[in-house]
Amino acid sequence: MNNLVILPILLPLVTGIVLIFVNKYITAQKWISLLSTVATVLISVYLVQVVFNEGIKTLELGNWRAPFGIVLVADMLSALLVLTGSIVILACLIYSFKNIGKERESYYYYAVIQFLTVGVLGAFLTGDIFNLFVFFEVMLMSSYVLIVHGGTKPQLRESIKYILVNVISSALFVIAVGYLYAVTGTVNIADLSSKISELGQPGITTVISILFLIVFGLKGAIFPLFFWLPGSYQAPPTPITALFGALLTKVGVYSIIRTFTIIFYHDTDFTHTLIGILAGFTIVVGVIGAISHWDVKKIIIYNILTAVGVILVGVSTFSTTSLTGSIFYLIHDMIIKAALFLLVGAMIVISGTSDLKKMGGLISHHPYLGWMFFIATISLAGIPPFSGFIGKLLIVQGSLKAGHYVLVGAILLSSLLVLYSVMKIFINGFWGEAKIRKEEEKGATKGLLLPITLLLSLSITLGFGAEWFYPYINAAAEVLTDPSIYIQAVLKE
Repeated sequence: MNNLVILPILLPLVTGIVLIFVNKYITAQKWISLLSTVATVLISVYLVQVVFNEGIKTLELGNWRAPFGIVLVADMLSALLVLTGSIVILACLIYSFKNIGKERESYYYYAVIQFLTVGVLGAFLTGDIFNLFVFFEVMLMSSYVLIVHGGTKPQLRESIKYILVNVISSALFVIAVGYLYAVTGTVNIADLSSKISELGQPGITTVISILFLIVFGLKGAIFPLFFWLPGSYQAPPTPITALFGALLTKVGVYSIIRTFTIIFYHDTDFTHTLIGILAGFTIVVGVIGAISHWDVKKIIIYNILTAVGVILVGVSTFSTTSLTGSIFYLIHDMIIKAALFLLVGAMIVISGTSDLKKMGGLISHHPYLGWMFFIATISLAGIPPFSGFIGKLLIVQGSLKAGHYVLVGAILLSSLLVLYSVMKIFINGFWGEAKIRKEEEKGATKGLLLPITLLLSLSITLGFGAEWFYPYINAAAEVLTDPSIYIQAVLKE
């Protein structure tokens, strides 16, 4: 049963290799990618249920016992994010069939998507900090290909900044891992938790933790390390932007959650207070950017920053309630951000522009698209009973108990401004006088609405069925607040 843990990594890896050899046959690539990704989703569903019923699952590669060998670990947090990530990849893949274009499809597009899947899901499942770096690099190398895929001028311009930032952060990552190994003598996450607990997290370890915060902050685009994100995520085609916005920053956020709940949790007065301050500034920057732009992609991109800040407020509070809220909101945001990027992508297909001032009246000819956008809008803003509300409520409850009133105020105010920023798209893009007639539309939405419907249906289910999902998410939070559960499962103590 423990072999189940490696399947969400192994299946897309094998699929990506196979797709390289059938590159000339686009239809075959589509079917192979689709079947493989659907299988990954089904395996992930089964993995979540197994972990919920039987507890944390580990796989020791080469039969080397942890902490000496490479170990994969599926606790409830990892399993839930693997499932959510694979569903988002499936939706973006289906969207790509009609949107990405034959020129990109013929240059290993689907193979690179599978390798990106390996990196993202591997980062969620790895049990040691060095292999987290390895899976980060797999993910980043795939993203380097995708950000320039097609070779348009904006892509090439933004790719330079994107690659430079990530090369620097990768170098810092290796340095941080080296320092941590020098102090503790291990890179296994469970063993690190145990060793640092015995040491009582001395000052040098706290310094190393801040270095990790810088590394993961660059990946997750927290304040003030977000400068590369708006331009880099705007340049690629819609399905690639959706993958980046829904998954890549969330891997950085996941890494912060994992390291600052399992490893660096002994000096919370410094580390978690710092995370809370940075989270507050990230929320502020996100909402300012979102309300100030009229480019539909940029508005959604800046809302990524707001969501990252909200999630990290729960981490900084460091209680079971707030961490449950952070996990709930993380899952919600992965789904709803992907849906919103695909929705604005459909608007761009119809109008031929991302400038909101040049759109208008789209709902007259595309009512289904318009009302789907409205549902996504109120879910993103956290209007009850949609999925965005549950996570924010739990984060606010935990923060109020901890006396973090300024951060609570920032979350509540940001909800109103987030609602304003996306309602601006709905009012100006879908209502009012139509800027173009039906026959003047630049493209059709045929085939684009199915993956959006899939994501929105899941988001609605997550909100209205919160009572059913809550035990799974709460189980994930309990492991984070009690690291001994994780340590015993991995080290077999």
